[in-house]
Amino acid sequence: MNAVLVPGQGSQTPGMLLPWVGLPGAQDDLRTWSDAAGLDLVQLGSVAGAEEIRDTAIAQPLLTATALLSSRALTSPAGVVCGHSVGELGALALAGVLTEVEAVSLAAERGRLMAKAAAERPTGMVATLGGDDVAAREVATELGLEVATVNVTGQTVYGGPVEALEAFATAAPGGARVRRLETAGAFHTSAMAAAVPGFASLVADLRPREASVPVIANADGSVLTDGRALLDRLVSQLTGPVRFDLCLQAIAMLGPEQVVELAPAGTLTALVKRALPGVPVLALKDPA
Repeated sequence: MNAVLVPGQGSQTPGMLLPWVGLPGAQDDLRTWSDAAGLDLVQLGSVAGAEEIRDTAIAQPLLTATALLSSRALTSPAGVVCGHSVGELGALALAGVLTEVEAVSLAAERGRLMAKAAAERPTGMVATLGGDDVAAREVATELGLEVATVNVTGQTVYGGPVEALEAFATAAPGGARVRRLETAGAFHTSAMAAAVPGFASLVADLRPREASVPVIANADGSVLTDGRALLDRLVSQLTGPVRFDLCLQAIAMLGPEQVVELAPAGTLTALVKRALPGVPVLALKDPA
């Protein structure tokens, strides 16, 4: 049984679509998805520079399209799927909860709504590496920061006002190394509250199907197949933390023969290697 992972924002790289555009049917799919997203995904995924594709409104549908195209190269079907943040949309398409067009379209609207919310006030994100997690969290809370993502033990992302991020980095709490992330705002925190009503309305209009394979949810690592429950979690996830550490625990309990990360692969593969040593991993970087 393979566990298939779909990467999230921050993993995008210039030219990431190029290895996949020659796959059978890829050009037709990309035209359809581009129409759904209101973007030229081929241009953005082939020749656009790093700064352009860092834009939240572009990165999210582009990542979704890239992951879905790369899934064509899987040599065996997924036994369970899990996405990281916006990667959950690709995971839901792989599981049949959403169509691919619905996933790309929803990713585009999600990106636009989150970008708009981020523009309302200056916020950002920092990652802590190593150190004392408890001590770092206490300082972050005192400064008004929120936990945005827990990837693995010793790697937590916080989000909040820019001035609080600067104070947190200066404090280097608990001996942690603090790295500022290049994001438009504090995703998965209350800073995204303005995006919730619009996104909730979009999700409510969809008619999800039962998942054909189990989906591991970011919120708490639950293994679910109920399509509506999975979609509803997407809404709460805008302002709630990604608990990828719990997702990895769920994967470990399922005992997959291999963990495969779809393109643009590498970020989640590294987390699996750290949290689940001994589990075979594959970062899908090209069709070969």
